[in-house]
Amino acid sequence: MNDVGPAFRPAERLLDLANAVRTTPDLPREALAELLADHGESPRDLTEEAFSERDADELRTAVTRLTEVLDTADPDRAAEALNALLAAHAAPPRLSRHDGHPWHLHVDRGDDAGWADWFVASGALALAQILTQYGRVTWGTCAADRCSTLYLGTGPGSAQRYCSPACARRARVAAHRRRHRA
Repeated sequence: MNDVGPAFRPAERLLDLANAVRTTPDLPREALAELLADHGESPRDLTEEAFSERDADELRTAVTRLTEVLDTADPDRAAEALNALLAAHAAPPRLSRHDGHPWHLHVDRGDDAGWADWFVASGALALAQILTQYGRVTWGTCAADRCSTLYLGTGPGSAQRYCSPACARRARVAAHRRRHRA
C-alpha cells in the first residue's frame, strides 16, 4: 500500500478502479491486484497473504463509496461528502519514504491501515485537492448515450463532459443528425 514514485496519480488510480468495479461489481481479487500494480503498488504487497479476498471485498466497497462522490456534480455536496470520508478514514498527513521511492504524502492511519481505509483516505484527499485547485467538480460520468464511464477532467479549457474524444464525437454526430431530422 505505497503511494509511490514521481508518476503517482491517486485520482487516476481511483478512476481506474471505480470504472472497473462499476463495470464488474464482483471484480476478482487478482484483477484488483493487477490494477493496483499498474498504479505502482509493490508486488509483495499484492500477494494473497498481503491482499486477501477479504481485503478485496473491503476495497470494492471502498471504491463504491468513492464512486458516489465521483457521481456528484455539485461542489458543495462533493465537499461535504469528501469531508465525511476524510473524517472517517484519514489521519493527519505525514511524509513517507519507503521501498526506494521519494518522499510522498500519506494520509492513511499508518503502515498497518487496511486497504479500504488507505484507498478511501488517499482517494478522498486526491479529489479534495482537485476540488480546491479548480474550484469546481472536474469529474463525472460521461454524457454520451450508453456510456457510464467516469472521467477526470483536469486539463485546460472548458468543463469536460465526456470520457473520451470518441464519445464526444459520437455525441456531436448524433446531435447533428437529430437537428437535421427536425
